[in-house]
Amino acid sequence: MATHSYSILPSSSSSSIHGQNHQRLNFSSYIAKRVLPAKVSFHSRRNYHLNVVLMQDGAVATPATPVENETPFKKLRDGFLSSVPSTQEFKEAASFDVSKDESTVSITVVGASGDLAKKKIFPALFALYYEGCLPKHFTIFGYARSKMTDAELRNMVSKTLACRIDKRENCGEKIDQFLKRCFYHSGQYDSQENFAELDKKLKEHEGGRVSNRLFYLSIPPNIFIDAVKCTSSSASSGIGWTRVIVEKPFGRDSDSSAALTKALKQYLEEDQIFRIDHYLGKELVENLSVLRFSNLIFEPLWSRQYIRNVQLIFSEDFGTEGRGGYFDNYGILRDIMQNHLLQILALFAMETPVSLDAEDIRNEKVKVLRSMRPLQLEDVVVGQYKSHTKGGVTYPAYIDDNTVPKGSLTPTFAAAALFIDNARWDGVPFLMKAGKALHKKRCALLH
Repeated sequence: MATHSYSILPSSSSSSIHGQNHQRLNFSSYIAKRVLPAKVSFHSRRNYHLNVVLMQDGAVATPATPVENETPFKKLRDGFLSSVPSTQEFKEAASFDVSKDESTVSITVVGASGDLAKKKIFPALFALYYEGCLPKHFTIFGYARSKMTDAELRNMVSKTLACRIDKRENCGEKIDQFLKRCFYHSGQYDSQENFAELDKKLKEHEGGRVSNRLFYLSIPPNIFIDAVKCTSSSASSGIGWTRVIVEKPFGRDSDSSAALTKALKQYLEEDQIFRIDHYLGKELVENLSVLRFSNLIFEPLWSRQYIRNVQLIFSEDFGTEGRGGYFDNYGILRDIMQNHLLQILALFAMETPVSLDAEDIRNEKVKVLRSMRPLQLEDVVVGQYKSHTKGGVTYPAYIDDNTVPKGSLTPTFAAAALFIDNARWDGVPFLMKAGKALHKKRCALLH
């Protein structure tokens, strides 16, 4: 039987609602379904956090209802199909409390002036609002060290908002209504006093209702603990729930990741912590499990007998653009490959889980990771983009960015060949490539 190449080409664009199909999963619906629902209390939801921590379980799906006289594969396939929620299900999932009039949700984006907040978080929150997935009473606060007024925040946010779904009526009106719910508070991430001031502002907007508070930490990981400590001691809800979203990366290696988790649990319970790898909210990644386990044509062909190689390619056509201070501490390997692409590889290569339970999905992904051969240096190529001129425009090199240390050898491009030793994939190379500013077309090889 002839073999074929199979390539996965994830887009590097912002994850947002677009197109005609409301059943597509995306970053905003991911937040609504995994983080915001709160009809059931924490203590009554056994192991609920396992169903929302995508760094651990990847594709999260609603458990399938057992049906008699069905094969396990059919039940699993139907379960994945039923896990793709409709717009109405999003609205039901976002019913935060039984009595909407007596409760409110305050969402604080910590690090609101950063790139991630502007490109992903605020557009995702607006998409939720546009779809009617936020409660009647909600407030969004931006918190960062930058000095900014409410009006300046709204002006900044408005430049990234768009109605990228099929319901386009009253788009401008919806944006104006959303921006009126957005406010800003400037403060240090390690200042309990500044967070106490934020707490006062939140209470003013909550108006005496039951307050549920969500803090999204869109900040460098080295200040996670300081921010969580101040949030827990000075800005937690007194009578509602308090939840914290921690954005990747979770440390630089296994030891630092474990230390981070231990430190977070000094101030929060595990079911208050939501670890997010935002790349897993992309439509292609979310739908990968549905493609695999609900398609009777693809599933039998998904092995080394019919696939010659698998290519996972991540490419960005822009450089660090002032984010070199963060990027240089991690590089393309830690920033992209060991989380985003490795998660996709595990989803692609894992065996059929025995159920849609989060632990069963995670267990199959762990089996894939454990069956990988140790990566050899000769199977890795790294590089760094250089300056060049195209069309009369000069593009700077990575080290030309003022936020990048002079003489830095941090790679901005990497390619690696991985091999999995099991019956399904033995001998099939998994090629992972990731790079920034590839439009510059010039890359100085570091290895």
